[in-house]
Amino acid sequence: METKQWLEQELAKIERWERSQKDLWFWEKIGRLPFKVLDKLTPPIVHKKLGQLLDELGSYIQSGGQYLVNEAKMLEKFPAASIEQVGQLPLATMDRVCDELVEARITFAQYQGATTGVGGLFTLAIDIPAMLGLALKTLQEIAITYGYDPKEKKERIFIVKCLQFVSSDIVGKKAILDQLTSFSNDHQQVFSQLQGWREVMMTFRDQFGWKKLFQLVPIVGIIFGAMFNKMFIKDIAEAGKMLYRKRRVLEKIAQLETGAE
Repeated sequence: METKQWLEQELAKIERWERSQKDLWFWEKIGRLPFKVLDKLTPPIVHKKLGQLLDELGSYIQSGGQYLVNEAKMLEKFPAASIEQVGQLPLATMDRVCDELVEARITFAQYQGATTGVGGLFTLAIDIPAMLGLALKTLQEIAITYGYDPKEKKERIFIVKCLQFVSSDIVGKKAILDQLTSFSNDHQQVFSQLQGWREVMMTFRDQFGWKKLFQLVPIVGIIFGAMFNKMFIKDIAEAGKMLYRKRRVLEKIAQLETGAE
């Protein structure tokens, strides 16, 4: 039985994780070198793919497009017939399914990075949109795992905010956490803050583009590709799990408080 005390303990763990997101590791700091440096080093074909990435993110926010996941296949993993019913399951069940999904996605990303690291520039151009698709798919699966429907526009906004969170500095992370704290009650305000989403995602593009440049090095690109893709999806999945888990814990606590009145 999920008691209010236990849920509050789980919430405290999530909040400790939030406070731990204080600094950037080495590669993130490199990714924030002046854009002009990156601009000169990035081949035109990679520029083109990164530009398409921004366009596709905009399309995803509006309609979901090609990135929407198979809801029926996801529901097979639960003793539930709908996403709404998933939201009523014990948190431990959600966590178990989420961890299994994340492990599979990280393994796939590592394999894909190593494979595309073999072919240099041309396979890199394939890898960039593929990684965006995998990131969005992973976050949508996490959303369903915690009982939220990624077909809803507000959830797609939340998912893009998760992407933004991963690529932001400490100031940006704090701002996003503040926005998402009241997301369930005021997602329209969060959406209004995404109106300039192309500018919002420039940091994501710069960081992602810099990392991918290492895959252009023959042979070494296999190692870098595997490492970057693995860490990219791992970071995305960790943020998605923590942020969606927090929403579900808060809603469960609110339900218990309402029932006790």
